[in-house]
Amino acid sequence: MPKKKLPLEEANIPEAEARTQYITDTVITNYMPYVMSVIVSRAIPEIDGFKPSHRKLLYTMYEMGLLTGNKTKSANVVGSTMKLNPHGDSAIYETMVRLTRAHEALLHPFIDSKGSFGKHYSSDMAFAASRYTEVKLDPFCNEIFRGIDKDAVDFVPNYDNTREEPTLLPTSFPNILVSANMGIAVGIASKICSFNLSEVCDGAIMLLKRPFLDEEKLLDVIKAPDFPGGGYIIYDREKFSEIYKTGKGSFKLRAKYSYDKEENCIEVTEIPYSTSIEIIIKNIFDLCKNGMKEITDCRDETDISGLKITIDLKKGVDPDALMTKLFKLTKLEDSFECNFNVLINGAPKQLGVKGILEEWIKFRVECVRRETKFELGKINEKLHLLRGLAAILLNIDLAIKIVRDTKLDKNVVPNLMNGFGIDESQANYVADIKLRALNNEYIAKRIDEISELESEAAVLLERVDSEEKIKEVIISQLTEIKKKYGKKRKTELLMPHEVVSHEVEDGVEKYSARVYFTDKGYFKKIKLSSLRMNDTQSLRDGDFIKREEETDNTDKILFFTDKGQVYNSKVSDFEPCKASVVGDYVPTKLSFDENEHMIGGVLIKENEEKGNLVFVFKNGKGVKIPLESYKTKGNRKKLTGAISIDSPCIYIGFERTPYDIVIYSENGRALAVNTSDFPVKTTRTASGSTLMTLKAKTFVKKAEDASEEKHGNIKKLKKSIPSPGVLLKDS
Repeated sequence: MPKKKLPLEEANIPEAEARTQYITDTVITNYMPYVMSVIVSRAIPEIDGFKPSHRKLLYTMYEMGLLTGNKTKSANVVGSTMKLNPHGDSAIYETMVRLTRAHEALLHPFIDSKGSFGKHYSSDMAFAASRYTEVKLDPFCNEIFRGIDKDAVDFVPNYDNTREEPTLLPTSFPNILVSANMGIAVGIASKICSFNLSEVCDGAIMLLKRPFLDEEKLLDVIKAPDFPGGGYIIYDREKFSEIYKTGKGSFKLRAKYSYDKEENCIEVTEIPYSTSIEIIIKNIFDLCKNGMKEITDCRDETDISGLKITIDLKKGVDPDALMTKLFKLTKLEDSFECNFNVLINGAPKQLGVKGILEEWIKFRVECVRRETKFELGKINEKLHLLRGLAAILLNIDLAIKIVRDTKLDKNVVPNLMNGFGIDESQANYVADIKLRALNNEYIAKRIDEISELESEAAVLLERVDSEEKIKEVIISQLTEIKKKYGKKRKTELLMPHEVVSHEVEDGVEKYSARVYFTDKGYFKKIKLSSLRMNDTQSLRDGDFIKREEETDNTDKILFFTDKGQVYNSKVSDFEPCKASVVGDYVPTKLSFDENEHMIGGVLIKENEEKGNLVFVFKNGKGVKIPLESYKTKGNRKKLTGAISIDSPCIYIGFERTPYDIVIYSENGRALAVNTSDFPVKTTRTASGSTLMTLKAKTFVKKAEDASEEKHGNIKKLKKSIPSPGVLLKDS
């Protein structure tokens, strides 16, 4: 039976060629549409200040008539929103929760709510199910829907083409700056802080009047962000100037507290917007576990009256000094990272405050122009009908005669059109007038109305053709909004000179200790106060102490490994023990990589920044690396490429001032070298230069700090380097 040909063979296409698909083609055809969908249709806010999920929800509530009337169950709104938003009910409800007054996430909430909606500042206070809560639109929403029924914005079909929804909401104030917003898309993110409504309105008015206004002048009006949770902003004008220009940067937020002398406790009533009660309390408990002695208890006492964290103090503790410490060590002081990415005409742009206001003004000018054109069209339509009526009123008797003499109802309109030379719409309008309206008063009012409408039309026509007139309308609306909804700042500004500083410790108990590094990777710390002269150090079988040194509990340790890595730790990370204990196994304590072993450790004093790390290798080479070469961003716990692995390292020390080291070779030679003779390299993996010359297949077996007690006079061991050293039996 002949072998059946495969489709590829019939087409004469090589199998390998048929399977080839370039990654660039895959990215363009499969990945990029997804990326753009997330950026444009989900995560990044547009110039109206809303993401699609917010906009669909609010517009659904507007269509449900919830701008007036009574509240309805949240479940009703969630169900109706699904007609515009093809997501699950839980996602839609969570979107709603954030927009409510009860949740306290916005300076000016869009939804008036009844029931439990949780709190923005607490991760434990969960919101109730949608069947239990009730909502309606807040009166403030009149400002985000102003003109939406007058063609102010475009409408597009929803996902199943059964109805239409707005592409944007015609917000009559810069909501993009008033409502905080955050979104993470693919390869791009947005984080916009909220600003005070009154200040934003003033800034927009100033920019409308003076388009070439610089950021510094704007900074005088829109002073800084404002958050619903209050607290303080540590004000740095230079930082805010940069944020206002570029839309990127960070600033610090600080909690507000008071001291209750009678109860000897601190009451925190306002916290940074970017954190939560639970995180702060956990931070404080962690500090207490790690040795902070000033605090006896910390608890959440938030109730119906608002947020409150209570911190009980020991007697004699200075509350202000303690809070300074807590600001440094907990989220009671936190940074807010600004990243003002906004969708402009479907494309993401990073804009400063001025840039956002300029784009909003362009958007709002077009909204008002379209709204004006719509109103003008309605007036012209009505004028057209009234002018037809005016033509008939000149000879009302003829109109009555035409209607009376017409035999068929369907011929009334055509006969009126022929009798007075008017069009169908005008004739229909006349035919629908009741007989009782055909009196002098009615006729006089209609004639006067024509005159009024013509005046209104002239004003609107002038506005349509003049951007300045449109800007006057926007200014008037902003002034009205500020007067009606403006509030005082909730977040106060704390100038740098007002920040009270105290001597701050890092929450670690200070005491002197003696530390021991062993050959097999153990480390032990014994308080000097508990160390006795006759103590015998317990060690594992075959282990021995490589180095011992006095230090403070607040000092740092650099642990180097045979994989060329260094682990950054602190003396305080290790619990004090007794001589009878073998100590902590460092690879386990610091989570070393598999089969990674400690080769030595170096003690660095608290706040010490200068000095050199000294290394001696098995091949007789040595090198000094400046301490600053080991500095990392964010104080990383592990650093790769920390030491050369060309030859095993047999000695690690730290040079504050030059000192002597004695190096021993396997063939019984010793060489004393001063650390000032070591070559200095800034590259951490530098292998250095030869100190001790060695015969073939001979290596350095150990190196140690020179001491008079152990080595006596080392002058006889010193030679010009490189040198093979001195035979110990001849020395």
